[in-house]
Amino acid sequence: MSEADARLHRERLAGLLARARSLPDSPGVYLMKDEAGAVIYVGKAARLPDRVSSYFVPSADLGFKKQPMLELVADFDVIECEGEWEALLTENRLIKDLKPRFNVRLTDDKTFPYLVVTQREDYPRVFVTRNPTGAGDEALAALVRGARVFGPFTNAGALREAVQLLQRVFRFRTCSLDIVEGDPKNRAFRPCLLHAIGQCTAPCAERIGREAYGQDVERFVRFLGTRRSVMLREMRQQMDKAAAELRFEQAATLRDEIIAIEKLDQRARASDGFQPETEIAYVDPQKGCRALAKVLGLEAPVRCLEAIDIAHLHGGETVGSKVCFMDGRPFKDEYRRYKVRGAGNDDYAAIREVVSRRYRDAGAGQALYPDVILIDGGLGQLHAAMEAFTTLDVPPPMVISLAKKEELIYVQRRSEPVRLARTNAGLRLCQAARDEAHRFAQAYHHLLRRKDVLDE
Repeated sequence: MSEADARLHRERLAGLLARARSLPDSPGVYLMKDEAGAVIYVGKAARLPDRVSSYFVPSADLGFKKQPMLELVADFDVIECEGEWEALLTENRLIKDLKPRFNVRLTDDKTFPYLVVTQREDYPRVFVTRNPTGAGDEALAALVRGARVFGPFTNAGALREAVQLLQRVFRFRTCSLDIVEGDPKNRAFRPCLLHAIGQCTAPCAERIGREAYGQDVERFVRFLGTRRSVMLREMRQQMDKAAAELRFEQAATLRDEIIAIEKLDQRARASDGFQPETEIAYVDPQKGCRALAKVLGLEAPVRCLEAIDIAHLHGGETVGSKVCFMDGRPFKDEYRRYKVRGAGNDDYAAIREVVSRRYRDAGAGQALYPDVILIDGGLGQLHAAMEAFTTLDVPPPMVISLAKKEELIYVQRRSEPVRLARTNAGLRLCQAARDEAHRFAQAYHHLLRRKDVLDE
């Protein structure tokens, strides 16, 4: 590096350092960007000024993997968060979707856990899972159907510890037994040790009635929806008393229990969209693929489905998104976003542009089309996509569109739309893909407080 380049490098880092030190004193997520505006690194911070400024001080040593990043960083964005838990979830979501080049953590498919309380059993059970829809597991899917789902939670260990602690109070079951009220075998069943130590009321052996057990579970659910202030206040009083009486081991145990219960607040809701890859599987993926193939008259189940959506950001900037579902499940590696260059606010022109750019290689015979291409919209959006395909040498095998509200499926070369029951697995799969395409187009607009992180 020449002396002039070194001077410019120092000046750039000094300017970034000054900006970083003036950031709001709050938890959040920061996004390092290069000169083109592309995000090259995402991180979280308990205090934004401290963490972000640490990258730009002259003595910064980021290690051999991240140190080269300092040569490329030209700007950064930040997202203020409610707490460290929200920063963790936001960081995880952005890394999985943006795939910045200098991030090596959180790029896998690991997700944060959920707490499930079943509702369709005579004696509801409570358990922790990372698959809240039961996708790919018919037994689990039947179990979680209609269940109350809390989370995702950011601390799996604290969640499991809290469940054990609360089981002492509400005495719900956490076993996997299928218990039916009035089953004769219940009378001869021997309860597990949780009943002996007072942590379960043993519905498996009919030691409690269905109504009384249901009331215990309902109290537990209400407890999860509150701030738990009364219980925590009593536990702190017990901790202080134990410490005053020099029972330090018991005081330490109570302290750890209080921390675990407090961490129940470190969670989001499914509607927040932090983990759509686990939350959008409304039906068995394989069933959805078979049902969609039947609806469209295809000989084989749909393996690869791509969905395209157009969104307007900042009140005018138009973007397109393409998501991919393999065997009925989101395949994140093939997600793409497009800045629409010449369409303005014309959705039809935007669809034609995105379709032409995405399927240019397949249309030239140099790549394969997906089994089904789904356009978000009605007949007009389908016609716009088909206009783009007429300019390509190789036509796609199947193009459809899904209209909102009426949820009608328009199919290429068919004059009438297909109306399916809302419970049809093929329609559910199309809805999941369409909704994910919309989320993917809009997510950063919301997360980044109207800051542009879209790549060309």
